[in-house]
Formats: sequence, structure tokens, C-alpha cells
Amino acid sequence: MLWNTTYLEAAMRHLDRQGRPVPPDLLQQLVPLGWQHINLTGDDLWSDPAPRDGELRPLRQIVRLPA
Repeated sequence: MLWNTTYLEAAMRHLDRQGRPVPPDLLQQLVPLGWQHINLTGDDLWSDPAPRDGELRPLRQIVRLPA
């Protein structure tokens, strides 16, 4: 959940820098509990090299926002 929260914050900052801030009413609906990548055994399995200390993995780029 910490990973999700960290990257949600990074995504919000990225969108804000792009001039596309997330509306506050939508932010209230976000929950950092996506389960697709959460491994309940505690083993981290990454195919990409680990980021340096203090850095994050790159955010995925979206092609277009949903309507």
C-alpha cells in the first residue's frame, strides 16, 4: 500500500506539472488498494532493475485519457 500511495502522489504531481490537475472531488475517491501487483508473500518480483535510492520507477505513459 505504501508503494501505491507513493506512486499515486507521483502521478498527481506529474499531471499537475502537465497542466492537468486532478479535481479535488476525484481525489477523494482514490484508494491506493489496487491488488494486481500486490504479492502477499512479501517477495518482490521485478523484471526491471531497482531504482536508485530516492528515485522512483518511471510512470507509465497513457495514450489518451478516458472520456
